[in-house]
Amino acid sequence: MPLDRYGVLKGKAIDTRNGQGSSPHFQVKVSDDDLFRIAINVKSQVEPSTVLYYADEDFSHPILKDLVTLPFGFKELESQPGGMALDFIRGNLFDTARMKLLPHDLPGPDNDLNELFHKYVEKAISMETSEIYAFGQRWGPESKRDKYFGFKPGNGIHDIHMNQGNSEKWREDDGVWQDGGIIFHYPDENKWVAVFLAFQSQSFHTDDVTGHAIPEVIEKRVCIVAALVNPAGEEEKNATILNATPEPVVLDGWMLADINKMKISLQGTLNAGDTVKIPISEGEFKLPKEGGIITLLDDEGFKMDGVSYIEKEASKKGWTIVFSRA
Repeated sequence: MPLDRYGVLKGKAIDTRNGQGSSPHFQVKVSDDDLFRIAINVKSQVEPSTVLYYADEDFSHPILKDLVTLPFGFKELESQPGGMALDFIRGNLFDTARMKLLPHDLPGPDNDLNELFHKYVEKAISMETSEIYAFGQRWGPESKRDKYFGFKPGNGIHDIHMNQGNSEKWREDDGVWQDGGIIFHYPDENKWVAVFLAFQSQSFHTDDVTGHAIPEVIEKRVCIVAALVNPAGEEEKNATILNATPEPVVLDGWMLADINKMKISLQGTLNAGDTVKIPISEGEFKLPKEGGIITLLDDEGFKMDGVSYIEKEASKKGWTIVFSRA
């Protein structure tokens, strides 16, 4: 079954412990009015054990405006689009192809996952106004003391990683819109940093209902390259897609999906190297000026590309947002 008590913990980081042992977790002590522990997997129990990670030191996404207004403490989230729940595949948080392998513990400075998290958490500890947001599964309160930091009652959040496309042993934990992650807010620098983790045994192609792994699909590099979400005058909202392949792509049956997974259908043929501007009329499909996401699905419903934008990018009337592929 999907995760029970999935949600986000918002608090102030105050202490850490490095991950050690056969199933190491980097531990973070967090305070709001109560004390919590965040347990972050830095090594997989399934071979190959080295964890995939992606760290974005200039993170921007529509969910940030909602995180800022959250009260401190744990908030349970519904596993559905349109809210604060995370989904690596459907939420357009980052490009999963950019994830890299990083061991949890290596000799030398600044070269493993323990040290990566230590860097971001120590900065959060030193900055009085900082906030940490941990997405995952809640446990507690427990009657016993916390085993790492000694506070009572024990309280915390774990599964701070992708929670779909699992190998057979953890297949029952699969679900959509229930992925884990860590986001740091450093207000003194007006900066957000996000770190996302996945296991090599997991699949980035999953069923839209169950979150179970499905067979890998042949890459069709059709990309969303731009969008006009705040038009001037009578101009219509639109999204521009590019066929980066050397062959024409038939778009019949393809769709664009918005932040709430409302869809519009595409049609026609997009020749090699060409772009096409998709007009988007006002209706159920939304490109709000407050921020949103756009996802491109092929004729079998597989995600081909996805982008997100925030209110700042959409604030200039008549300007087209260009999505970077860096």
